[in-house]
Amino acid sequence: MKRLTHLPLIAGAVISLFPFYFMIIAATHRTEDLFASPPPLLPGDRFGENLHRLEETVGFSQVAFNSIAIAVVYTVLSAALSAMCGYGLAKYRFRGRGLILAVILATMMIPFQVLLVPLFEMMATFGWMDSYQAVIVPFLANAFGIFLMRQAFLDFPTELIEAGRIDGSGELRIFYRIVLPAARPQLAAVVIFTFITQWSNFLWPLLMLNSEDKYTIPVALSTMIGQTKVDYSGLLLGSFAATLPIMLVFLIFQKQFISGLLGGSVKG
Repeated sequence: MKRLTHLPLIAGAVISLFPFYFMIIAATHRTEDLFASPPPLLPGDRFGENLHRLEETVGFSQVAFNSIAIAVVYTVLSAALSAMCGYGLAKYRFRGRGLILAVILATMMIPFQVLLVPLFEMMATFGWMDSYQAVIVPFLANAFGIFLMRQAFLDFPTELIEAGRIDGSGELRIFYRIVLPAARPQLAAVVIFTFITQWSNFLWPLLMLNSEDKYTIPVALSTMIGQTKVDYSGLLLGSFAATLPIMLVFLIFQKQFISGLLGGSVKG
């Protein structure tokens, strides 16, 4: 009986994983083989050929390096900014604190499309077009990350912060040595969210980056879609390679990620 109750879960898991499995299989075949009837369901012998063509077509190693560099720098800076802003809003008392928090939360309801034109004009005015800082800087202030970190710091004992001040520690030392280690689960959740968001970001890098050697993976893969012929094997191989860092980051931080979300959801 217990096994029968697991059947829907097993069926759902198989259905969910099959597209990912087929993407891996397709990366080892020629594009023509993918449209055969029936389509291939076992690995082929074209992986090396597809990888070589992918490198020649879009310079995959270069765009992968660009994506990693942008995602890592953005994640580190955004997570640090979210933690410091969340700490300030949770533990410092100053006039307008509630209004600032309300404005930050309100920005989560503004569609990204509304911000495109003003941000584009701002980057052009700064002379940042076709640069990595134009991709990274405008979205460093992450409203969701700030809110999640604030929730994590709300229940931290203020007495420990006061004790650190009495011992002569500075504010930055108290923050990094005493307060931040207690919020590691929530910080891990912010790291995963920001990394995945930046790694899969397509529209904004497409608008900002003009040089092919500065493209990120999503932008570079979009150039493989031609008007007459699409290299599906190379495209799926690139897509598979692009998912590996996301899976790696999630596997590393999955325990902290789940506990961080649960912790943030039950605090007032």
